[in-house]
Amino acid sequence: MSRLLAALIFLLLSPVYLLIALCIYFEDGMPIHFKQKRVGKDYSFFPLYKFRSMQKNTPNVATHLLGDPSRYLLKTGKIIRKLSLDELPNMLNIISGEMNFVGPRPALFNQDDLMALRVEAGVHKLKPGITGWAQINGRDEISIQQKVAYEKEYLERKSLWFDALIIVKTFTTVFTGKGVSH
Repeated sequence: MSRLLAALIFLLLSPVYLLIALCIYFEDGMPIHFKQKRVGKDYSFFPLYKFRSMQKNTPNVATHLLGDPSRYLLKTGKIIRKLSLDELPNMLNIISGEMNFVGPRPALFNQDDLMALRVEAGVHKLKPGITGWAQINGRDEISIQQKVAYEKEYLERKSLWFDALIIVKTFTTVFTGKGVSH
């Protein structure tokens, strides 16, 4: 069901997708997408697709490790990150079955500290999502221990209604910019 819904959303938002792609292209050329190795369900790996929000010469590390991430950020990138539109290509990951709409955000392949906590909590058994309980409860402002605690709570409370609540609260969080530090 989520794969079909993601395909429909992708189709409906294709004009927005095209506009963002053109803005990135005219600001900094190709590629339009940023592909990064991420951790999926059961500690498997997959390529996560996002719109490229940073310059081509940006080191491929977690944003918080860049020192001053703003010096790499494209003008278009600042806008699409604020509105979380850089995540729109994640629909391709849902369509291919690697992600869900709701679940823990997929960790970077080298975030061993986060993944160790997720394995200990059993959260690694969940398929990652575009949004999740941790994202609406702090996003970039909480520690990895707090993130995993929220993810474990999600695992224990997981239901269609809880997913719907998280999706609704995600829109509120995105539009207020709450919890976004870069």
